Amino acid sequence: MNDVREVICGPRRRLPWWFLVGLGAAGASLAAVRGAYRGTFLDAWLSIGVLLALVGVLALGMVTTRVSADAYGVHCRTLLRRRSVPWGDITGLRILLKHEDNHRIPEVRRVGLVLRNGRRRLLPLPQCGLPDDRAEFDAVVNALHALHVRHGTPDSSHIPVISRRTAGSSASWALVLCALLLAGAGAAAWAVPDSTSYARAWQSAVPCAAGTGATERRDCLTTVSAVIAKAEVHRPKQSSWLYFADGRPLERLAVSREGAQGFRPGDGVEVTFWRDRVMKVSGAHHVWREHVSAAGEMAVLAAALALTAGYPAARVLLRLRGRRLPDGEVLPSALPFVGVLVGTALWLLPFCYRHPTDPFTSPATIAWAAGGSAATAGLFALAWRATRVRTPRAAAESTGKAGAAGEVFVAARFLEQTDYNPHFFGTHIVLGDGPPAVTPHSGPGRFAAKPIPVERLTVKGVRRLRGSDGDTVPGDWHIAELDDAGSPVRLAAAPDDLTRIIRELRPAAG
Repeated sequence: MNDVREVICGPRRRLPWWFLVGLGAAGASLAAVRGAYRGTFLDAWLSIGVLLALVGVLALGMVTTRVSADAYGVHCRTLLRRRSVPWGDITGLRILLKHEDNHRIPEVRRVGLVLRNGRRRLLPLPQCGLPDDRAEFDAVVNALHALHVRHGTPDSSHIPVISRRTAGSSASWALVLCALLLAGAGAAAWAVPDSTSYARAWQSAVPCAAGTGATERRDCLTTVSAVIAKAEVHRPKQSSWLYFADGRPLERLAVSREGAQGFRPGDGVEVTFWRDRVMKVSGAHHVWREHVSAAGEMAVLAAALALTAGYPAARVLLRLRGRRLPDGEVLPSALPFVGVLVGTALWLLPFCYRHPTDPFTSPATIAWAAGGSAATAGLFALAWRATRVRTPRAAAESTGKAGAAGEVFVAARFLEQTDYNPHFFGTHIVLGDGPPAVTPHSGPGRFAAKPIPVERLTVKGVRRLRGSDGDTVPGDWHIAELDDAGSPVRLAAAPDDLTRIIRELRPAAG
């Protein structure tokens, strides 16, 4: 596309948008006529008209959006404003992915600009949300890149693909989620003393004496006789209800499913009030009690929320740790830190439940906390090591010979279709006792194996995984860029396995 002079990009499938624009115009007319006729805003038809008018305005904004590029730069036109960015202010293009891990929602691709002042601007068009639009989207991106190369000075010839698991993506959602979970943990921890005092007051409450005033009756137990009129049993996650005859002492009471199943219409019961709440319903065959949250339960909730906040915090930590990586390179997975959180939960949650208010009052609890903290520190060190960023320099510069004799099946895959990898069938490469070959299995035997023409291959370099390599490759693998008689080919494997494969390929390469 070196002869590209101009790129013009507008919304695809304009007919549905124009239909919504017309529907919005009809809604605006309906709202105007209805408002003039009725003279009031509290009208259903008027509300429908206003809603349709808003939809029409949004559709008009979509149908009038246009992005173009020429020798001077990139130009964006929307319903409310126009903006142009010269090529000299742009250092590169980026492709942003959304919903790349959700198979129920189509993957959405958009184009972003990286400016020399450090800002990043997302273009409204082009967009790719359907597989049929991918070819046209790639063609527009390649045309924009060709114009940038001709009239600007891009920092790199590579267009990074940014997703949730790559460097260059925003970590704002993780920060917000972590802050919300920590706020919930703090609120639960703040309620631990109140839960303790509330539970102790309930356990020490005694029946009200004769002549006790109305104000003092809140802190003692008041028992009233009643008759069950009916019991409504709902699903486990929904509240079940007890109805009382003649609406005395109250019309109905929300209880658990098991509580409603224990009573029948006509049962005589005693209803116990404490602090203006029904705390117990006692019958001849069943007793329902209001659940009183103990301090241990609130402490466990606080600890669980704090541990849950550790996952988004780990995502932020990995982004900070990989801040020097180029945009588009895949970051290490945060799953090792999930192991740290699970291991911590195994000792922290029981500890909080057993000792919610006085955790360090005995040598046993101090030893419990110290041992658990040491285990957490050890797990964190292992997770930190497992998520380190491994540079592919050692694999690329290695020139040693293969070590073990005999056939060895290595998990690896070529990312392009070739005559030795038709229809991406290969999942392993077999080495030793013959030429390297691609196989669709992990052995033993070379059944269905296709030999790799090592005399045609040249190793160009080894790099870390990028977002453009797809989400089917494990995040800790590396990519070897090969030249197959003039055609670029990518080979993905674990770093140590890739080193061994390159050792087999390099003698033939020269």
